[in-house]
Parts: sequence; C-alpha cells; structure tokens
Amino acid sequence: MKTVNYGIIGTGYFGAGLGRLIDALEGAKVVAVYDPENAEKVATELKCDVEDSIEALCSRTDVDAVIVASPNGFHKHPVQCAAENKKHVFCEKPIALSYQDCNEMIEKTKENGVIFMAGHVMNFMNGVRTAKKLINEGRIGEILFCHAERNGWEEAQTEISWKKKREISGGHLYHHIHELDFIQFLMGPAERVTMMGGNVAHHGEKFGNEDDMLFISLEFSNNRFATLQYGSAFRWGEHYVKIQGTKGAILIDLQDVKVVLKMPEGEEQFLLHESKEVDDDRTRIYKGLEMDGAIMYGKPNHAPPLWLHGIMNQEMIYFHDIMQGAEVEEEFKPLLDGTAARAAIATADALTLSKEEDRKVSVREITDKEVVMK
Repeated sequence: MKTVNYGIIGTGYFGAGLGRLIDALEGAKVVAVYDPENAEKVATELKCDVEDSIEALCSRTDVDAVIVASPNGFHKHPVQCAAENKKHVFCEKPIALSYQDCNEMIEKTKENGVIFMAGHVMNFMNGVRTAKKLINEGRIGEILFCHAERNGWEEAQTEISWKKKREISGGHLYHHIHELDFIQFLMGPAERVTMMGGNVAHHGEKFGNEDDMLFISLEFSNNRFATLQYGSAFRWGEHYVKIQGTKGAILIDLQDVKVVLKMPEGEEQFLLHESKEVDDDRTRIYKGLEMDGAIMYGKPNHAPPLWLHGIMNQEMIYFHDIMQGAEVEEEFKPLLDGTAARAAIATADALTLSKEEDRKVSVREITDKEVVMK
C-alpha cells in the first residue's frame, strides 16, 4: 500500500476533524496545514508542517491531495490552486456560493486531470444508504414527492461565527445544502423553483445576517414535487426527509433518529447510523441536552459527536480509497467530479433569485446564463 500525503487548508472544527481522521488511516499522512488562525495547534497534534500560504501548501512536492475546509465563500481559490499543482481535491460543502464559481472549479480540476470530491457527507450515512437501497429495489415504487425540514431555534450568541454571515456561509440554504442535494440525487435536477422567507426573529449585534426562515418549493419533470424548510426561528424544531412513492414511503428522521419504511402491509424500521449506541447519542443531542442539532455549529477545539464522527470517517475512508486507486462506483461519479455539488448550487442560486425577485424561477435561467456568458 502506497502512502498518500495530504495537505489541509482550513483547520477549524471540520478541517481539524477531517485531518485527525485521515491521518489515522493506514497509508495516509497529513504533512502540512494552512490556516491563519488555527494551524499551529493542529499541526502540533498531527506532527506536520505549517505553511504560510495556500500556494506554498499546494506547491509542495510531497502533497498528493488537498482537503479544503476553509469557510464556504473561500473555497474557489484553494481548489483551483490545488488543481493547478496537479493535486487531487476534497472540498467541503458547499463547494462554492455560485454556479459560475462551481463551473470554474470543475473546469480547472478536469483540465488538470484530478479528482474533485465534494464533502456531501449525508451520502455516507447508514440510513441514507438504506433508503437508497430500498428505493433502488422498487419497494416504494416511483417517487412522487419529497419533503424535508431542517430547523430549530437559536439563541443570541456571545460571538458571531462566520457561519452566520450570509456573504461567507451563504446562509442556511447553502450551508445546510445536504437535504437539497439528497432530494435531487433521488429525483434528478429541479426544473422550476420558488422560495420565500426572511430574517424574522434574529436581529441585532448578537446575531448574524442570514435569513432564519426559508420555505422552498421545487418542481421536477413528470409532475413530481418537493418542499423544504430551513431556519433557526422555529421553536418546534424538526429535522427529517420524507419520501413519498406510488407503493410506499420512507422517513429518514434525523431528530428522533430512525429510518422507517411504510407500506400498506405495515412498517419496517432501520438504524440511521452504524449502531444503536450512535443513534441513541444523536437522539440525546437533538432532545436538547447539549444543543439543537439541526443548526449546531462546532468550535475548532470541539470533537464531533459520535454520529458526525462516524460519517466523516466513512467519507475520509472513501476518499482515501480512491486516492489508493479504488474504482469509483457509478453512483458516486457525480460526487467525485463536482457535478452533483454544482447541480445543488444551481438550484440554490435559482431559489435565491426567486426570493429576491418574488417569482417562480426556472433553474435554466442560472445554467443557461452561464452557457451564454461563455
């Protein structure tokens, strides 16, 4: 087994966590990190170098792949810099905050022949894999409608994280893009979209400037639909995805922590994560003993909870296996060239335009505009 050397750009909560996980894998070593604020401590822990710039890290001859976990609005430059230096890339979600930036990042990675994996970690959740398997087996028939909610209540903060600043994080829609991405994985790209909402309950110095209530409608081909809710102004928090089919339905409950297959003849229940212990740990978090899981944000010195640690680990194992030469399954090809992530951003951009202009928007207004610009 060859050793794959990794560089990490951004060593906050997620970047540090991913670094610890990848460094623990057989045949993997983190050799350098870059972060203007958190690098020294993480480098000491991982026994690696600290670089003083993105360019210095990406140009190192001993770096084979770069993990980009900087704030959302700062992904484009490191991804392109890594690609220009022929380094494979893993980039946290959302890969960018605009469809145009996604296109430029994909073009650069393709031009240089490198992998560009998006960190859509929901794909590595046991219950999501189970739901996909049930759907592929035809258990619920054809999908007609999906509904997702990811909301809760957030109190005033002593300091404002970049994740609460819309110009950096993209707000709830972009930062919590998992459910939108998952629904489009199941139903294909949305064709027409609508979004309404706003910042209704979180104003002032102790809050960011993101909208805290978003209500989304998606229209798909063949008379199929989806709705989503995001936000931090919901006193009755929910976090789930419901998938309605012609023969049955599936609930992926990320708050009460279970996956349920509902059929006319009865129900079957499955684990959301890899064990009952992990499911119970997530339930405890969502019941409010620690924080509201639908809107939780970790600190750089915090270890991820068991459930998040588990799926992050599966994600890093998968990326490392690809770096070791493993074959990519057909299902995951769009995850490894940026195209699935770009499709989610195209829809998010269309939703943003819908809210700004108070109208229904065709997603082609985003994607065709980019074609015309070229």
